[in-house]
Amino acid sequence: MSPRTPEMDDEVASETEEEVTEPPLYRVLLHNDNYTTMEFVVEVLIFVFNKSAEQATWIMLNVHNNGIGMCGLFPYDIAESKVNAVQTLARDRGFPLKCTMEKE
Repeated sequence: MSPRTPEMDDEVASETEEEVTEPPLYRVLLHNDNYTTMEFVVEVLIFVFNKSAEQATWIMLNVHNNGIGMCGLFPYDIAESKVNAVQTLARDRGFPLKCTMEKE
């Protein structure tokens, strides 16, 4: 019995060219209303978006003065969960705070 040796090809053909793209980011926005307190907006920004008290106050004032303010940029799933978290907290506290997301 002779040992069987598979034929070996020294050249390996590998033409894998996968283009990896970053997932699109989404802006999470808070909208001003006449009923939600500034304190609650700051609380949401600290709790949901991990902002410092100073950053949260700055964003809250931007929402108050300009009607809208950006909380951050996130991949779709994270942005969606943050919008849902804000809406749940607002409804639980009886505020009509509107939070939306839009593609960058």
